[in-house]
Amino acid sequence: MSRHPAIAYLDGHRLRLALQVGVHQLLSRQQHLNKINVFPVADGDTGTNLSLTLHAMLGGLRARPERHAGRALARVADAGLDGARGNSGAIMAQFFQGLSDAAAAHARLSPDHFAVAAHAGASYAREALSEPREGTLLSVLSAFAEAVRQQAARRRADFITLLDDALQQSEIALARTPDQLAVLRKAGVVDAGAEGFVELLRGMRDFLSEGEARRPPAATIAGLDGEAAHAHEGDEAQATHRYCTECVVLGEDMDPRKLREALTDEGDSLVIAGARHKLKVHLHTNQPDRAFNIAAGFGEVHGQKADDMWQQQRDVSNRSRKVAIVTDSAADIPDKLIDELGIHVIPVHVRFGEASYLDKLSMSWEDFYRRLDEDPNHPATSQPAPGEFRRIYQMLASHYDSIISIHVTAAASGTWQSAVSAARRLEDADIHVVDSRSVSAGLGQLVMAAAEKAGEGADARAVLEHMEAHRDRTRVWGAVADLSFGVRGGRVSPAKQKIVDALHLTPVLTARRNGKVDAGGVLFGQSRTVERFTGFVARRARKGRHYRLLVGHCNAAEEGQALLDALRQRIPEVDALPLVPVGPALGAHAGPGTLVASLQERDVDDPRTP
Repeated sequence: MSRHPAIAYLDGHRLRLALQVGVHQLLSRQQHLNKINVFPVADGDTGTNLSLTLHAMLGGLRARPERHAGRALARVADAGLDGARGNSGAIMAQFFQGLSDAAAAHARLSPDHFAVAAHAGASYAREALSEPREGTLLSVLSAFAEAVRQQAARRRADFITLLDDALQQSEIALARTPDQLAVLRKAGVVDAGAEGFVELLRGMRDFLSEGEARRPPAATIAGLDGEAAHAHEGDEAQATHRYCTECVVLGEDMDPRKLREALTDEGDSLVIAGARHKLKVHLHTNQPDRAFNIAAGFGEVHGQKADDMWQQQRDVSNRSRKVAIVTDSAADIPDKLIDELGIHVIPVHVRFGEASYLDKLSMSWEDFYRRLDEDPNHPATSQPAPGEFRRIYQMLASHYDSIISIHVTAAASGTWQSAVSAARRLEDADIHVVDSRSVSAGLGQLVMAAAEKAGEGADARAVLEHMEAHRDRTRVWGAVADLSFGVRGGRVSPAKQKIVDALHLTPVLTARRNGKVDAGGVLFGQSRTVERFTGFVARRARKGRHYRLLVGHCNAAEEGQALLDALRQRIPEVDALPLVPVGPALGAHAGPGTLVASLQERDVDDPRTP
């Protein structure tokens, strides 16, 4: 390796370039890191989480370049807290928080300054965990910090020598991780998060040694690099807790230790990163809503996330499916079938005033309708951000040949466009984003049809053709009990409500073939809705055709079950799915008491749903 003149200091500019090359080096190994991820949970996303975390950090510098090293690190640390993903990402963010705090006053970092900062970073990272474990990223961070300290103590060390030695010692510590953690030894792999840090360090060292921002070939997101792939197949039991839960808490003079104590009994893998004005929470739990509520007692909660690790573990062990199916929570699907069919659901955001929630994760449907009744603020729903789609797409691309992402009609929501924006940034992944042109139970039926075909081992083309065929044969209607909620949400004019109430009508909404959701008819009268709506739907089922039926309700389970039972009797050839509660995406505008029915005409040779 050619050597350039010794580098006596790092300023913000040089730090940014070195970090940029380090991030690209890590990206080149993203697939490999996903494949060897077995601790703390074998959910196959460590490479993706570290990549997203470090991209966020780099974005903090790109947005506003900074020559002052201390201020540059402060921006990196702050961006890292906002963008940290997963256990390793949260630990990495806290490491940079320690670097930042220790280096804050220095415009240029000398080896001595850097040694003090590295020690602070390793200490911060260890203190952030409720149960620190050796054989993880923590062990390699400690080895790195000690190597930097020893080199700096020699007084003649420059940054090239310092990082050369620190990289060697970090690689040695990485190789020892299987001896320290039995789960790694059993799988025959090193710790994925620790290896991610070593890759970052290697890229930074290469930049400083070679004197240019040399970028390694970009990682192939969709393919497998083959190395260590599936090394942990069958070795890991299901994670004790289901959701990898994260949020950022903003406040004044918050106490991280008290927040840690409050969350300790809520799950495991708890990491509290950050400073007293901004804390990043990472927790594995079965009740994300409880964790978010506890965090809200310390400050304002932002950036809520709850990934289903049980589903991710199934993805890691996937051998028969070529295609992953993704949708958003506007799709109303029975919970049991979401699990059985392996569907990945990205939650819609729900806001009451200043309080924000994740549909069906941090707010259940029962809580939503209770809040809808009690809160003077009418709820607003918004699509997931492109970054949320990008994160799930990157993880799934490590385990599937293709991804088909099916979403609520683009005529009524920006969700489809958000998913398209994310897919365009992942050029090497085979991602197909589909506008369902439907809502609620109709969207749910289309997603299930695609997931069933994918479960047969079909490729993306066959799944898309199957879904497209069923899209034209899927109808959905909603009998709206009270138009006032549509008026409050701005979807219905007050004049229309006055006419409907004066004539004692029950409006029926439908999703048309172009995706527009509007009036599909009326029921005469505002009583006996189940009876009238049953007739309305049954008359639209053609004789001699076989249908699948999905009925939903907006906090009206008794009426929903009555509708389901009545339609079973009225439509001779029908397979009925379990009753499903309708979520906020429709419920915020249709209101409590609304009933939804979707009929999907099935092929003669389709297996009937029991």
